[in-house]
Amino acid sequence: MRDLCSTAAVTAFAIALALTTGAGQAAAQQKSPPPAAKQAPQPPQPPPPAPPKPYKTVAIKLPTPVSDPSFDAFRKDIAGVVQKKDRAALARMIVSKGFFWDRDDGKPAPKKSGIDILAQALNLGAKDGSGWESLAGFAAEPMAAPLPERASVFCAPGSPNFDERELEDLAKTTDTDPLEWAYPMRDVVEVRETPNGTAPVIEKLGMHFVRVLDDDTQSTANTAGEWLRVVAPSGKVGFVLADSLASLVGAQLCYTKEGNAWKIAGIVGGEE
Repeated sequence: MRDLCSTAAVTAFAIALALTTGAGQAAAQQKSPPPAAKQAPQPPQPPPPAPPKPYKTVAIKLPTPVSDPSFDAFRKDIAGVVQKKDRAALARMIVSKGFFWDRDDGKPAPKKSGIDILAQALNLGAKDGSGWESLAGFAAEPMAAPLPERASVFCAPGSPNFDERELEDLAKTTDTDPLEWAYPMRDVVEVRETPNGTAPVIEKLGMHFVRVLDDDTQSTANTAGEWLRVVAPSGKVGFVLADSLASLVGAQLCYTKEGNAWKIAGIVGGEE
């Protein structure tokens, strides 16, 4: 933090200088002005991100899709509701009781109906339609995994299987945060030189964690956020399609069965 000199200290220095030049007596007789109020200390700035460098890969294994044709049909029904933005139809697809919202900020879910909680969590009322687009993205995800803390509940996208200690070691050796790392949603992900589908491919990612950087390139080709800036295992920096990677801290839409019918049971992640 930068040292701050008070006005009183500056005045004292000026008086001492005046004394040495013969004008000291007059200056010494003057009253020093009161010291200026101290500036509030500035909050510490986060350290700059570690520079890109090669890293050892940590393998991941994606969860298997839910092997239930009725689940696929239910997801297609959600997609149809999204196209029409039919809130009433969506409400009928939610559990009758016990809808949950496990928020990232730890706050309890509001005491509202399931459809109202889901609408709030996804911001279905957004004028740009982004909330409904988020719901469509969840519905398109076939890979759901059990939620350990809730019986008979499956959440999508399902978290991958990996060695947590290896990821921690990777973060330490690269001087990064584990939250900077994402994983691919398919076997081969092409890393391109620029955020453009026709740009040269500089590397291909396998089923392992990949470091994601802030995109400070201000590229007009990426104004919609369709691309992510990443560091490949070789240390090369390039771009991949945003929907080809997933985060360990991303939100999940959760499902369960009421009788023989699938229902939306809750949502994990997100905050107001």
